[in-house]
Amino acid sequence: MRPLMSGLAIALMAATAQAADAIPQHIRAAVADPARAPADVQRDANRKPAEVLDFAGVKPGDKVAELLPGRGYYTALFCKAVGARGHVYAVDLKVVMPMTPPPDAPPGMKPGAMPPLPPPVKPICPNVTVDTVAGAEFRLPADLDLVWTSENYHDLFGKMLGVPDVEAFNKAIFNALKPGGVYLIEDHAAAAGSGNSAATTLHRIDPAFVRQQVLEAGFIFDGESKVLRNPDDLHTAGVMQMQGKSDKFLFRFRKPKK
Repeated sequence: MRPLMSGLAIALMAATAQAADAIPQHIRAAVADPARAPADVQRDANRKPAEVLDFAGVKPGDKVAELLPGRGYYTALFCKAVGARGHVYAVDLKVVMPMTPPPDAPPGMKPGAMPPLPPPVKPICPNVTVDTVAGAEFRLPADLDLVWTSENYHDLFGKMLGVPDVEAFNKAIFNALKPGGVYLIEDHAAAAGSGNSAATTLHRIDPAFVRQQVLEAGFIFDGESKVLRNPDDLHTAGVMQMQGKSDKFLFRFRKPKK
């Protein structure tokens, strides 16, 4: 005979199903799109894209700027979620020197052995514009609904990108957003009080440090999601060593409407 499920287990299953049903259909459809790369789909368990996009409030018709999009994991999701009336601007920064391997990199890996990621893969929909700019010339289109950066805010503090002026960087994002627009930051959490000291070694950054920087640019803190937090992460290992299970913070900031 099959063992009976406890009342707590049944309640947890019901809560999980209810949470999934609460995610808008356009986001669920983007995540379930069969055209997505299999390698991206395999990462969903750790990145929880449906919950993250829902927290960001992505909706059809939005104009989204995605900063440092890497290989386009989220680009492919955004372009489906915003639909034909929306647009995605995938904006990369020029690499000025090779990336320094993190402490947990494979033995023998030398500086320069880790080439920068290529521009996003060819999008699976036509409403994407790809651009690459120097950090000192950072710019974004106007009247954006959402500016998004995922697992790379810490990279702004490394020599790989020429150490852009982060204050000016955040201010440019503020100016590009519509009143009420959202600036969403997801990144690997560093130890409390560490500021940006682990940005080029462990590839982490202190959430409180990021929050203070963004508030100084004029944004309002609009919420935090704990869907990517991992309390078992001690913040002492490089993120490569964590194999996708690092403790990640997810902050939503908003440009005041007036």
